Amino acid sequence: MLTTARQRWILLMMALCASSLGCGGSDLPELGTVKGKVTLDGKPLPGVMVQFHPTAQGRPGSGVTDKEGNYVLSYDGSTNGTKVGTNKVEINTVWPDGEPRPGESEKIPAKYNSASILKAEIKKGSNTLDFALESK
Repeated sequence: MLTTARQRWILLMMALCASSLGCGGSDLPELGTVKGKVTLDGKPLPGVMVQFHPTAQGRPGSGVTDKEGNYVLSYDGSTNGTKVGTNKVEINTVWPDGEPRPGESEKIPAKYNSASILKAEIKKGSNTLDFALESK
């Protein structure tokens, strides 16, 4: 069993490590905030995942559209945005169980997801990017 002094020392070291990792955000790349609207054939597209994948290495920013087709990208759980620069954009249906149910299929054409032709140039600051998708 640890002594009380040693327990305090370990707790102090853990607290110092945790505070140096979580609060500073110094390891974040340069980000731009991104919001917009996704439509398919002119109608809002709710419940789809919008992902921005930097062409340079980096974590993607992602968001899910609301019932009006609006999205806001999140870089991580606590920071909005995505990496500044050129990003490949993918838009996919969000399946509650991770897979379509029998009889369901992806309603978004592959040219917007698995074989996406969508690209976006993200600038530092606020970016508004709407995507008017067509089913054909």
